[in-house]
Amino acid sequence: MKRNPLIIMFVGVTMLLASCGQKEQPQTLQTAIEHMMDIYPEARLQDIYKSFYQDHFGPGHLITDTAMVRHYLYSELSGNDVSYPYSYYEPTGCEGRYVRVFLSAVVDSLISAEELLDAFVRSANEFQEPKTEWATEWAEIVRTIRENEIDVEGVAEDEPALTEAARNNKAMHHSRAYNAAYFPHYRIVRRDIFEKEIKPKLERKK
Repeated sequence: MKRNPLIIMFVGVTMLLASCGQKEQPQTLQTAIEHMMDIYPEARLQDIYKSFYQDHFGPGHLITDTAMVRHYLYSELSGNDVSYPYSYYEPTGCEGRYVRVFLSAVVDSLISAEELLDAFVRSANEFQEPKTEWATEWAEIVRTIRENEIDVEGVAEDEPALTEAARNNKAMHHSRAYNAAYFPHYRIVRRDIFEKEIKPKLERKK
């Protein structure tokens, strides 16, 4: 399947940014999932899990070896498929507590690799209380998909394993279908860091 046209991708990301973070509004969770599927029609349930997991946990790990993280970032940047043509950033999940900053922002010289690395490390190393409610949140996401008959691949096949992963607060990779269609290369940045330090530089492109 071909990717959605460029204009649809930009509109979808913009709507996703605008719709999330207002949990008191009805249909917010449903709208967020539907928008994700509009932007990424090749996504599977595993990719929905990953986005909402990132919104819940952030980068999800404490970084103790910055040199290794730097090496991995520069290695990834040296590849041939890190230029993401649709957007420089997008919020995670529905609340948008964290933001995916695509490496295309570095490739296009809007921010430096070191700026992104620093924001990512600080986001990962923030103090976090234990997240014991993730399994409950995930169950609500699956319920929303089923009750509203949102067209997401992998619900029947993947839901049992993902629900077990949620019980153990386990992170997941993107699905093979998602990787093949969208070549995702990004780093997770805490929303307040992104808004203050990175977003103004990305908007210079407009």
